[in-house]
Amino acid sequence: MDYAMRSVRAEEWPLARQLRLDALQDPAAPVAFLDSYEAAVARPDAFWQDRTAAAAEEGGDVRQFVAESPEGEWVGTVTVLIERPEDDVRFGLPAEVNQGHLVGVFVRPEVRGAGVTDALFRVAVDWAWSLSAPRLERVRLYVHENNPRAAAFYRRFGFVPSGQRMPVPGPGAGERRDWELEYVIERG
Repeated sequence: MDYAMRSVRAEEWPLARQLRLDALQDPAAPVAFLDSYEAAVARPDAFWQDRTAAAAEEGGDVRQFVAESPEGEWVGTVTVLIERPEDDVRFGLPAEVNQGHLVGVFVRPEVRGAGVTDALFRVAVDWAWSLSAPRLERVRLYVHENNPRAAAFYRRFGFVPSGQRMPVPGPGAGERRDWELEYVIERG
């Protein structure tokens, strides 16, 4: 595999924006993301600049990794959010321990099955385990119950269902019966 896995840099916000917009146009987007293309494309450049700068900052609570082809094309991404029990909840159940939370997973269809997702997850989880302040006890993610391809990958990588689930957030969440399932990998 000739793809480089690395952190984003603040000045790369146009690439980060484009990759996110491409992800939101993927056929799996309705069960993979809690965002829509229409909402994302309407956000101002300042939003994308701030988001990318935060994900590139050393010592911050978020880190975005990308898979880059030898030609410089971004073909995949994953973001790690650091969560502590005392933090406000961004998404999901409150953290009971210091943990990482993987979000924004996307790999372009043309490179799926080529090891890019594995490599992105390895760099993201390794980064989470490398932190000493805070020292993370587990890494979690959520997967929509109707996204079996993603769930199968997460299990193959070593994540296991925690048994926790939550309704898909958003308008009408109390009326619908769709669930997000929590998967975890413990430090070990």
